[in-house]
Amino acid sequence: MSTRLSSTKSRAALHTSARTSAQLLLVAVAVTAALWLVGQMWSVVWPLVVGLLLTTLTWPLARFLRNHSWPPALAASVVTVFALVVAAGIVALIAVPVASESGTLADGVIAGVEQLRTWAAGPPLNIGDAEITKAMDAGIERLQSSLGATVSTVATGLSTVVHGVVVAVIALFLMFFFLKDGPRFLPWLTRQLPGRLAVDIPTVAERCWNTLGAFIRSQALVGLIDAVFIGLGLWILGVPLVLPLSVLTFVGAFVPIVGAFFAGFVAVLIALVSNGLTDALIVLAIIIVVQQLEGNVFQPMIQSRGLGLHAAVVLLAVTLGGSLAGIVGSLLAVPAAALIGVIWRYIREQLAEPPHEPRPDEPEGATAA
Repeated sequence: MSTRLSSTKSRAALHTSARTSAQLLLVAVAVTAALWLVGQMWSVVWPLVVGLLLTTLTWPLARFLRNHSWPPALAASVVTVFALVVAAGIVALIAVPVASESGTLADGVIAGVEQLRTWAAGPPLNIGDAEITKAMDAGIERLQSSLGATVSTVATGLSTVVHGVVVAVIALFLMFFFLKDGPRFLPWLTRQLPGRLAVDIPTVAERCWNTLGAFIRSQALVGLIDAVFIGLGLWILGVPLVLPLSVLTFVGAFVPIVGAFFAGFVAVLIALVSNGLTDALIVLAIIIVVQQLEGNVFQPMIQSRGLGLHAAVVLLAVTLGGSLAGIVGSLLAVPAAALIGVIWRYIREQLAEPPHEPRPDEPEGATAA
């Protein structure tokens, strides 16, 4: 016997679906408007984000100095100068070895091209010198025809470098003020907000700050471990540019998955050019082993409480961030996802119903009914 649909229930379900869809649409419009506003203010937001990230790294030292009776301004100044010295040292550690090994790498690249040419001339390709010369001439002609575009690209790159320097300078000034006046921010924010917002927003802000700090510091420690082990393997094999590659591995740890892949690719490529195929395969094996130890041993131990994000969520967040905003999006994807998780968990706490406690005269099974 077939059953008939209830018109009343169907109408109620349709009304509920329409109302829910309209509410979700309004939320989506609000989120889109907020993201558009952030995009319009990106010249201010990006230095602010970089300043916050730098502050999370340097705050433990500033807090240590403040706890030992250093004035806030003096502690912030010392930590800022220390950060500048460390940054300059990192640049020197990369630039000096690269400059000293540039001749060796150039010779390795030429030798590699010559080996590739010899291989292409033999079976099964049997490409003669005439075909190779013709292809090179065609490439040179195409490069000359696109000289204008190349000049434009170089100008764009110089503009990007100048913009990066400006952002770095602004971020350093913001870091100084965050280190100096940061502890006074939440009390000030509490006084500015009315009613329940004076409790909710400072609480969420404090949790987000703690999560962001834990993420940055744990990633720094994991990156340091990766850099030490991979750098040790490169040093044993005699691969050039060990120090710059170790620094690149450390920096790549701040971009989960994508950063490790890129740093490993560069290390294998340099090992291939300088030492040959065998050492390149050994470097690849070392990187795979270290990355497996990082994912299964180091990170679970260091990030004991974790960020509350599944590995698939991390991968999707990095992919989405990279597609929306390139390298910047990949860098900020996981911290943004972690902060969204913090906000979502706080909302759930506030919306959850308190557990029902049975009265003394109420049977135990009544609560489950």
